[in-house]
Amino acid sequence: MNILVTGAAGFIGFHVALRLAERGENVVGLDNINTYYDPELKFARLRELGIRREEAEKWYKIARSERFGAGCRFVRMNLEDADAVKMLFANEGFDAVIHLGGQAGVRYSIDNPKAYVESNVDGFLNILEGCRDNSVGHLVYASSSSVYGLNGKVPFSEHDGIAHPVSLYAATKKSNELMAHAYSHLFGLPTTGLRFFTVYGPWGRPDMSPFLFMDAIYGGGPLKVFNNGDMWRDFTYIDDIVEGVTRIVRIKPKPDSAWDAERADPASSPAPYRIYNIGNSEPVRLMDYVECIERAMGRQAVKEFLPMQPGDVYRTCADSSALAEVTGFRPHTPLQAGIDRTVEWYRMWMATH
Repeated sequence: MNILVTGAAGFIGFHVALRLAERGENVVGLDNINTYYDPELKFARLRELGIRREEAEKWYKIARSERFGAGCRFVRMNLEDADAVKMLFANEGFDAVIHLGGQAGVRYSIDNPKAYVESNVDGFLNILEGCRDNSVGHLVYASSSSVYGLNGKVPFSEHDGIAHPVSLYAATKKSNELMAHAYSHLFGLPTTGLRFFTVYGPWGRPDMSPFLFMDAIYGGGPLKVFNNGDMWRDFTYIDDIVEGVTRIVRIKPKPDSAWDAERADPASSPAPYRIYNIGNSEPVRLMDYVECIERAMGRQAVKEFLPMQPGDVYRTCADSSALAEVTGFRPHTPLQAGIDRTVEWYRMWMATH
């Protein structure tokens, strides 16, 4: 398959592109390498893909991997650049698109709302148009557990409503699901949305809790614990996310012949459209999560207990049974095992940067 992976210099996108390249797929990675967090980490991920920094820094020029050859290439490009995205799709003839790019971060969206509309809405529209105009066989895109918002029913099910997001980031992810359905309905474009649940692992984002907690413990500074540690998260290890993504890209959604308009299921449609949760399905209390990191790092954290932050939710928990049914795979990595691998990578990263 010839697959476009957007966000290829990002945490999840890098891992997905790497797995596909290792399996011999033809991969084109796309990223704008913005400064939301340290670009050095993004360039380092691209080096793991065999993309030299001096090539990755160039705009609109496709760079070839020194590790995987012509089977893995990279282009620096903004999703919002409609003309550039259109040309890329026309030139490459993608069989499938795995859209993992866009502006991440719940709290950042509170003070920087425009960035989320430009990247997550305008940029997603350009991806949809590229798929539509070039008969792409399957679009898989990143949604988020944050779309469940004020939904208090756990575990979270794709069949439940998501009417009350509590951050603009979540609202843009919900918008992506709605936009994808419109294109599936109007143009027959097969689309699959994946609601990721608190992804962690090696090469993770510095603005996410694992990296922040490891930084605090490593440097001896205060570790900020929100809502006094009384929050629950469905932490999902990166390898499980990648396995789910790379399996589902080969499974095109079909119209649901049993779909009932009077009892409308949000997870399916009479169009080729599906939504799946992808999470470990075992929520962990935040303080227990901190203790896992402390054990892996061999030292105690200095904790600063703080109230709940705007945009946060109290608990997340995925019902991933639908994903397991269609792919034969269910996330399963135990938290301590995943944390141990993450800390091992973190120590290597800190020793060399």
